[in-house]
Amino acid sequence: MEINWTAVGWVIDVILNGFVWLVIAAIFLTLIDLTDTWTRKALKLMDKADIWIRKFVENLFEWVQKKNLKIIASIILLIILGILAQLEIMPKLIT
Repeated sequence: MEINWTAVGWVIDVILNGFVWLVIAAIFLTLIDLTDTWTRKALKLMDKADIWIRKFVENLFEWVQKKNLKIIASIILLIILGILAQLEIMPKLIT
């Protein structure tokens, strides 16, 4: 009985290839878990920053209304709308 070395080589190749992909998957799954925690931390930080910015802008507009400063209010509104336009949020708000 002759050994078919092509088939044996193919079986060894399939087993080794499967093992290599298993190692690659294990490495990338741990990397995905790590980046997932980083993403969660970044989202929490962005939420805190968003809340702080909203409070700041609201307090700023209340202060401007109390002082009746129309020129400063228009400049602040121009800056805020310019930032929103640069971040491409303004077209989303319009449509």
